[in-house]
Amino acid sequence: MKSKISSKGQITVPAEVRYELGLRPGMAVEFELREGGVFLRKGGSGLHPVDRVYGLIQLEKPVDELLEEMRGPRPDEPMGEE
Repeated sequence: MKSKISSKGQITVPAEVRYELGLRPGMAVEFELREGGVFLRKGGSGLHPVDRVYGLIQLEKPVDELLEEMRGPRPDEPMGEE
């Protein structure tokens, strides 16, 4: 696969490479100089680990209900009343 360097020093990563590495716009990549060439590696996503998993967990109840079950009713709420 080939690509050209633009006047601004930018390259287009071929679609097949982007797909195989899971590269998306704005994602970091690393260049490693090697004898006779360069190695391109997918870099960190730049996202906080929590941001990467946000929305993956499907809960059966709202978080507030689950917390109340674990902790008991809030102090400002009389016990047994909702």
